[in-house]
Amino acid sequence: MLILLANPQLHAQGNYEIQVYGYDTVAPGRTMVELHSNFTFEGFKTTQQGVLPDEHQLHETVEITQGWTDWFETGFYVFTSYGPGQGYRWVGDHIRPRVRIPEKWNWPVGVSLSTEFGYQRPIFFPDSWTWEIRPIIDKQWKSWYVAFNPALERSLHGPDVSEGVGFSPDFKAAYSVTRKFSAGLEYYGSLGPITGFSPVHLQQHQIFPTIDYDFGPNWEFNLGLGVGVTGSTDHLLLKMIIGRRFRFTTPHLPHRTRASQIAGEE
Repeated sequence: MLILLANPQLHAQGNYEIQVYGYDTVAPGRTMVELHSNFTFEGFKTTQQGVLPDEHQLHETVEITQGWTDWFETGFYVFTSYGPGQGYRWVGDHIRPRVRIPEKWNWPVGVSLSTEFGYQRPIFFPDSWTWEIRPIIDKQWKSWYVAFNPALERSLHGPDVSEGVGFSPDFKAAYSVTRKFSAGLEYYGSLGPITGFSPVHLQQHQIFPTIDYDFGPNWEFNLGLGVGVTGSTDHLLLKMIIGRRFRFTTPHLPHRTRASQIAGEE
């Protein structure tokens, strides 16, 4: 998830896909197509170490996720940016396989694990190749929902390689006001290397009041206004996620199950 810049010395961020993951995966045979739109109202205003300023940048990310089994999916991202005097540009691509604990195991919480690998152009992000491992834990309890993503991030090529593995925890808590409308709070952080966190003023912390609306079982909608609380964080940005599930392929079923299904259809 390309959200926060690893190097706290740069007052810059890569706000392209801002989302706290739930543990569930896309159903087999289904494809989720999402558009992540993020606009930075107050960010950094000058080019820093070759990275373009992000104030008034619009970031559009297309995420396509294919479900393969009831416990495995693969996501693919295309990041783009449009900024004043910068024009519309391709930023990079990532791939993200993810596995989860099947529901039939009846665990008390949802648990899944994603790993994300990809490239981004140095004019938008100083480390051109990065890798992330993201554990995901969530729980629905009556009208309350909580999710925690204690992500570990590693730069593979660029100035932050020497920093080692960084810790970027994300958290969400939401309450279902109605059957279709939820209000919540999301937190995104970048604390620095796990071997020794950066000083607080160099860490990155964002808080987003958010809403989620249920337009139907095949839709996803999330809207939030983010506020940065340290000097190393973009101070004000708006994010929106619109997603739609499609069935482009038929899920693979065991022979006997498939035969029974065909007989039922006849």
